[in-house]
Amino acid sequence: MDNMKEKMLELGISEEAIHEVLFVAKRMDEKGLVNSFAGNISTKKDGKIYITPTGQNKGILTPEKIAVVDENGKRIWGMKETSEIIMHTMAYDICEENGWDVAGVVHSHSKILTAFSMAGLDIETEAFPEMMGNFHRIPCVPYGAPGTKYILTMAEPYLAEGYRIVLLGNHGSLAVGKTVEDAMNVVEACEALAEQILITKYIIGKEKSLGRDEVDRFFEIYKENREKRRIKGD
Repeated sequence: MDNMKEKMLELGISEEAIHEVLFVAKRMDEKGLVNSFAGNISTKKDGKIYITPTGQNKGILTPEKIAVVDENGKRIWGMKETSEIIMHTMAYDICEENGWDVAGVVHSHSKILTAFSMAGLDIETEAFPEMMGNFHRIPCVPYGAPGTKYILTMAEPYLAEGYRIVLLGNHGSLAVGKTVEDAMNVVEACEALAEQILITKYIIGKEKSLGRDEVDRFFEIYKENREKRRIKGD
């Protein structure tokens, strides 16, 4: 253990960042939001990306398994990184270029969000204040091949605008946050919201919308909440 810590120190690797990824990976695995072959989790610190490895059970990852990739895209620690690192890198770059304070990315294949992505449906409502005030809506973008830049190309305008989560056509969801725990919280919250909207709009087949003034008020609250996430000074 001491040798591992010495090696991490030598490489400039953050033990804290690794444990943040491990915590989120374990929690998401326990909640059924990821599995060995679906979903990936990362945080970015000092230019390095700390990310879950390919094909590994997220619930039993250990520090030496977390992949760490430097600014040049070279793995300097851990097991082989997920092929979705392209998507994570793009998400960080898009958010940074547009002034959003983002240091965590979570890609999930959670049941309800993924079902909406497979149907190609946006998740939206005018009947649920928590959805409107916190997320506005969850847009679904067209399919892009996993492991390539095209999976996120169509999502770029939404991330640039400040959406914290998008559905990737036929491929689940991608969420961003100030920390990787924040991104996880977005996925957890949106999975629950999506289930409630699924039941109301598509199973019961009817939702009772709020009045126009109230809907507009919550969308303004969303805009205010969104602006609070900008990087200070931008």
